[in-house]
Amino acid sequence: MSYVTEFPVAGPQEAVAHFLGRLSVETDCADVHHALTQGQQDFVLLHVVGQPAQFARRHVPGAIHLPWSQMTAERMAEWPQETLFVVYCAGPHCNGADRAALKLARLGLPVKIMIGGITGWEDEGYAFASGD
Repeated sequence: MSYVTEFPVAGPQEAVAHFLGRLSVETDCADVHHALTQGQQDFVLLHVVGQPAQFARRHVPGAIHLPWSQMTAERMAEWPQETLFVVYCAGPHCNGADRAALKLARLGLPVKIMIGGITGWEDEGYAFASGD
């Protein structure tokens, strides 16, 4: 028996629930890039870590710099309650996107994490924006 088969495989319904659950709270760089380049951006993209100078140096095009530590009910009231927020941070080594997603969810707002963050965006070869 291998490490792969050491534990029984999930049944189809359990697998559907698991993967649907993940997809309901995650998106990836390719899906965000497609939405941005095809004029299908139906979400607000938030760069949730770093200082303004870091954001100005490089960020995903169309992103707004809003560190998770600055997310408050008052600040988020700038957008309609049903707005979907997609948050990203530096990459898999950073938990800023998780912190931001938790804050937004606790505020009752729809949120997804862009898995991979800056690192994933770069790995895909997508262009960055610079400036404010």
